[in-house]
Amino acid sequence: AAGVTVAEQSVNAAADTAVATPEAGKSENAATPETSEKAAAPGTSETAGDTATSESTGTAGTTEKPKKKKRRFGDRREGHKVRTVQAMTKIMPYIMARRSDACNTFADSFSIGKADAFCRRKVKEGKMHFGMLHVILAAYVRTISQRPAINRFVSGQKIYARNEISVVMVVKRTMSVDSPDTCIKVVFEPTDTIDEVYEKFNSAVQANNHAGETNSFDKLNRALLYIPGLFLRWTVKLLFFLDYFDLLPRTFLKLSPFHGSMIITSMGSLGIKPIYHHIYDFGNLPVFLAYGAKRTVNELDSEGNVFKRKYIDLKAVTDERICDGYYYASAFKMFKRFVENPNLLETPPEQVFEDID
Repeated sequence: AAGVTVAEQSVNAAADTAVATPEAGKSENAATPETSEKAAAPGTSETAGDTATSESTGTAGTTEKPKKKKRRFGDRREGHKVRTVQAMTKIMPYIMARRSDACNTFADSFSIGKADAFCRRKVKEGKMHFGMLHVILAAYVRTISQRPAINRFVSGQKIYARNEISVVMVVKRTMSVDSPDTCIKVVFEPTDTIDEVYEKFNSAVQANNHAGETNSFDKLNRALLYIPGLFLRWTVKLLFFLDYFDLLPRTFLKLSPFHGSMIITSMGSLGIKPIYHHIYDFGNLPVFLAYGAKRTVNELDSEGNVFKRKYIDLKAVTDERICDGYYYASAFKMFKRFVENPNLLETPPEQVFEDID
C-alpha cells in the first residue's frame, strides 16, 4: 500500500546510521566494532535534525513521573483527548474509520552484540531468563517516555493520549502444540529502568503461572462462550458500541488484550522469522510488534576481512492515524538505538515528555 511505502521511506530518509568498522577477524562480540558506535543519551535526538513535528512533540520534559491530568469533557477513562493536532490528523479517523484501514508495516534489523553481552551479564547478576524480550520491552517503554505520541490511540473517531503504558503479550503455558494460549497485560511507568521492566514483567508471568489453568482473561472468555452463538454475535456488536462511547466496564478494559499501548509476540521462541501481525478493529491497540530468532551474518570490513555479527529482525504494524510518518521514523530510530545499547536503559530517563493537550 502507498502508506506503507511512505512510512518506510521516511525512516530510510531520516536514518543516519554510524556503523563502526571492525578490526580484521574480530567477532561481533569483540569490543572494537561495538564500542565505537555513538550512543546518544536518553531523551536526546540522534541528530540535530531528528526532531518530532510541532503537533506531536509533547510538553517540556521533566525527571518526575507525569502527573495525572484532570479529566475533561470529551476525555476517556484510558486517556485524554488530543485537541491541538492539525485538522488533517483530526479528520483521518473519519476517512479511515477502521484500524484495519489504517495499517502501515515496517521492518528493521537490530545488531545485538551489545544486547547479548548485556543479557549474559544480567543473568550472572541473578536475573533468571533475562533476554531480548526484556530489552525490547524496556526500549519501547523508554521510547514512549521520549516520543509520547506513539502511545496515542483512536476510539470513537477521536485521537487520545493514553494515561499509562500497558503492554500486552500472548503467552503459552508450555512450549507445545497442544498448550493453550492466554494473554497477560503489564503496566509500566515512563521512568522505569530495564531492571524495573524485568521485575514487573516477570511478576506478571509468575502470577499467570500461579493462576493455574485459567487466569482472569481465560475466565472472561469462558463466560462469554456461555452465550449462544447467535446472541454472542449481538453481544460482540454491543461491546463495539459500548467501546465507541467509552461505556465498557473498567474490569473489562483491565483484562482486554485489545486495549493497550502495544502488543508484542516473540517468533524467536518458535524458531521462525517475524511476521506482520494485523492490529484489531476492536479495542484501541495502535502497534503490534513481532521479533524473530537470532541470526548470524558474515560481513566484510573495509579491508575485506570477514567478521560475524548477530541480528534479530523486527516487524511492526502500526495505526498511521495517531501520528505522522516523520514522528514514527524518529521514534523507531530511537527505539533501535535503545535496543542496540541497552546500557542506556539502566538509569531513568533524564526527561519524561508528556503528549500535547
